[in-house]
Amino acid sequence: MAPISNIKRLLSPKSIAVVGGREAAEVIRQCRKMGYEGDIWPVNPKRDTVEGLSCYASIQDLPAVPDASFVAIPRGPAVEVIGQLAQMGAGGAVCYASGFSETSDGTPYHDALISCTGDLAVAGPNCYGVLNYLDGAALWPDQHGGETVDRGVAIITQSGNIGISLTMQDRSLPLAYMISVGNQTILSIPDYIEALCEDDRISAIGLHMEGIADIPAFCRAVEKARSKGVCVVALKAGGSEIGAQLTMSHTSTLAGSDKLYSALFNRIGVARVHSLSELIETLKFLHVVGPLSGNNISSLSCSGGDAALVADMGSKLDLQFGSIPEQQTRELQEQMGEKVTVSNPFDYHTYIWGNLAEKTACFTRLMQSGYDATLLVLDYPKEQLGKAPDWDLAVQAMIAAQKTSGHQAVVISTLPENLPAHARKTLIDNNVVPLQGLNNGLKAINSAAWIGRRWKEIRVNDANTILNERHDLVGEVEMLDEVQAKQLLSQYGLRVPKSITVPIDQAGNVSDEIGYPVVVKAVGAELAHKTEAGGVALNLLNRSMVDGAAQKMRSLTDVVLVEEMITDVVSEIIIGVSRDPQFGLSIVVGSGGVFVELLKDSASLLLPTSRNDIEAALKSLKLYPMMDGYRGLARGDIPALIETIEKLIHFVEENDTRLMELDINPVMVLPEGRGVILADAMIRMVKQ
Repeated sequence: MAPISNIKRLLSPKSIAVVGGREAAEVIRQCRKMGYEGDIWPVNPKRDTVEGLSCYASIQDLPAVPDASFVAIPRGPAVEVIGQLAQMGAGGAVCYASGFSETSDGTPYHDALISCTGDLAVAGPNCYGVLNYLDGAALWPDQHGGETVDRGVAIITQSGNIGISLTMQDRSLPLAYMISVGNQTILSIPDYIEALCEDDRISAIGLHMEGIADIPAFCRAVEKARSKGVCVVALKAGGSEIGAQLTMSHTSTLAGSDKLYSALFNRIGVARVHSLSELIETLKFLHVVGPLSGNNISSLSCSGGDAALVADMGSKLDLQFGSIPEQQTRELQEQMGEKVTVSNPFDYHTYIWGNLAEKTACFTRLMQSGYDATLLVLDYPKEQLGKAPDWDLAVQAMIAAQKTSGHQAVVISTLPENLPAHARKTLIDNNVVPLQGLNNGLKAINSAAWIGRRWKEIRVNDANTILNERHDLVGEVEMLDEVQAKQLLSQYGLRVPKSITVPIDQAGNVSDEIGYPVVVKAVGAELAHKTEAGGVALNLLNRSMVDGAAQKMRSLTDVVLVEEMITDVVSEIIIGVSRDPQFGLSIVVGSGGVFVELLKDSASLLLPTSRNDIEAALKSLKLYPMMDGYRGLARGDIPALIETIEKLIHFVEENDTRLMELDINPVMVLPEGRGVILADAMIRMVKQ
């Protein structure tokens, strides 16, 4: 792994070597456009000059060791040059060439690159490189739309083309870095995060990613960023479920890779967004404000339609529109008159439109109510229609109100294009956030409030945010039958029903001993879904019914499980464990029984986890209110359910090198004080 000092040399170089022809020339041109003041040394044995600079025939001929190099030659020679750079103690290099691990014939080149790199910080291969808008360094062979800044956000992307598009944004998002990571053969997303958050000029970090190879390293990098006060926002592409091919149980369907990424982001305080526009607006908000201390907001507009839109969209998020306190309500009513209804969101009408003093007083009074953020909905007319002094006046009133009240102001347009560049610049210069588009703007505020709350939870609970290292299974995986699975789980203190396993012809003989009503189940490791196969008979009330049910299962099995039927159940839960190629083992809890497929109501827990996390996962379920005594219904034994999950996690951790998959459905939650019983279980694990 490249030392962080070399990654920083790559990201912020004082000298650059460019190796190649056309792309190398473009890097020189882009550096000049950005005002790069360091040394640039072209390397090309077939040319005398590139872009007016004298060429060196080889890396060895350079006048000094470069901090960073852009290597734009075919993969074979590129590996050789990168090896030479490593040997001479260079800082880092961008490997522009493709044809490595992403192609069928690229494995030898991939392996050679790894073996020759040493301490060199290598971006790529198969990537566009690095744009540094703080220092004017453009290790980038193409056009881009950014401008140099003193402070801004860093974006790390797995797509060079997406990176270019993001530099072309017209949203006043100050970009400090744009990093295209390519194959991540040497440097990966966590490496860049670790280096970036050591730069005090970075206000936030945005990720456009397909996945993370080293989950624990990602957790450590985000933890470091959080300790520096740098928020991380992720746009994860590709919602395919990596574990979906494991169709033996419901668990594998409920706990897919994308859901595990959501669980990961939630655990470590990374805000997840779902579009490029939302990413931009969220990063912009975090750049100006940082995390919000709460989610209580107020809204100002001179239109009831705007106010209704804000209320409707905000209510679908986790935003609150708290009532305006009595004193401010009285003052606003006196100022605005009887025709204006004082409420939040607040439609202040147009009576004070164009009056700076009145607007400032109105906005200040609302903001003095102590909201975490106050929005002014403002849509400018098209610029070709001429100047808009009254709209500029509204901006000035909002800036003045923020200064007077000491509370955060936000100006937001209903449509992205309705807030012009000059207004956005004025607002940012005065630490007021210009958000473009109600939908993504409100989501940005919601994310900032969520980060503030989640960071506080992590601090207060001292949560262990670093995940366990993933273990690969070695050996043949077998499926235990229900009897074996329950016996194994009962050794860890998990409660199972009273039962006896007997040949089919003896089922009726033991049912009296169990006590009615009973359940009869076919027994066999291959019967993952017994109910669908006709292998389960419920609510059997006498010996005759037991014998009849058992005989009907003869085509499925030679032995049956005669088991007490659990009655007086408050809720049925599913608890499962699945193994993901990236995350290893994880827990899923959800609505169980027949509701598994119907509701698809579940929450994932990554390991290790805490009692607080377990409780939060249960409370997130749609089923939870019913389990908690909804409208006078019996309250389930939730503490016993949490304890059951903790015992199951103990089993998982002790068997993490053997366990492939586990499915307990249903878990019967009995009334408060009576506990929890596992009614069925399936386990797949490596043979001993």
